[in-house]
Amino acid sequence: MSQEAEFPIAGPVGPEPEATDEPAEEIARLREDNAGLRERLHARPGISLAQGVLMERYRLPAPDAAFVLLREASQRFNIKLHTLADALVRTSYDPDAAAVSPDRSRPPAPALPGLRITAEHPHQGEVLSGVLHRVLDITRTGMGNVQLAEGGRLRMVRHTGLTREFTGFFAFVDGQSTSCGQAAEERRQVTVRDVATAEVFDEESRGVILRAGSRACHSVPLVNRAGVAVGMVSSHHERPLPGFTRAQLQTLEATGVAVGNWLSWHRRTVVTDALAHLHTTATARR
Repeated sequence: MSQEAEFPIAGPVGPEPEATDEPAEEIARLREDNAGLRERLHARPGISLAQGVLMERYRLPAPDAAFVLLREASQRFNIKLHTLADALVRTSYDPDAAAVSPDRSRPPAPALPGLRITAEHPHQGEVLSGVLHRVLDITRTGMGNVQLAEGGRLRMVRHTGLTREFTGFFAFVDGQSTSCGQAAEERRQVTVRDVATAEVFDEESRGVILRAGSRACHSVPLVNRAGVAVGMVSSHHERPLPGFTRAQLQTLEATGVAVGNWLSWHRRTVVTDALAHLHTTATARR
């Protein structure tokens, strides 16, 4: 007698469980895990380098002490830890300049026309969300992301409508194997009409974008008055793009310049204030 016959079913047989494609689900999960690992591996060196700078500069006893200082300044001035760490590493050390009071006068913030921001003095996160919504409104899509230029590469800081695999894989971008990388390098808008056939992508990047449901994308550099790309906004589209009108491109360019100028102002003022506070606090704790 079979093992099944020894345990008869007590009730009616229900519908068979719905078939699932377990290998496909496992592959998707592994891709997400790999993207998350990639993100963490790229994120760690910037913070660690800033901790090392603080330890050497102020003779701090351990990396944890340096991290506490970074975190406190980040929270006090509403600046992302990565942004503050990048500014600390890039800024030459001048004790006299660093000791300047953060209450010093500063130029007014540049205007941000077209952005849906209600705060009189918005913080950087509000501006980044505002420019993302503005670009997606103009390009008529619900998928997109914002990146900041830090440490010679682009770091994703805002996104909507994109998969976890996508945001992890493209958390940090350097080189020109993507449309955003090309737009940053050439400081111009780049339209990819069809991701499936565009030569700009390497095959790994192309696969991640297509699996996110994007068949086309458009990248708008955030450029300051000096002509430097300090960030990037990219829209993603479910179908291949025919392109954009001249009016759309002009509005996107104007938005990119306005926000690029604001980000440069923010780095010269608010981020500089945070560095001054960091210097004062670290000096007092030595």
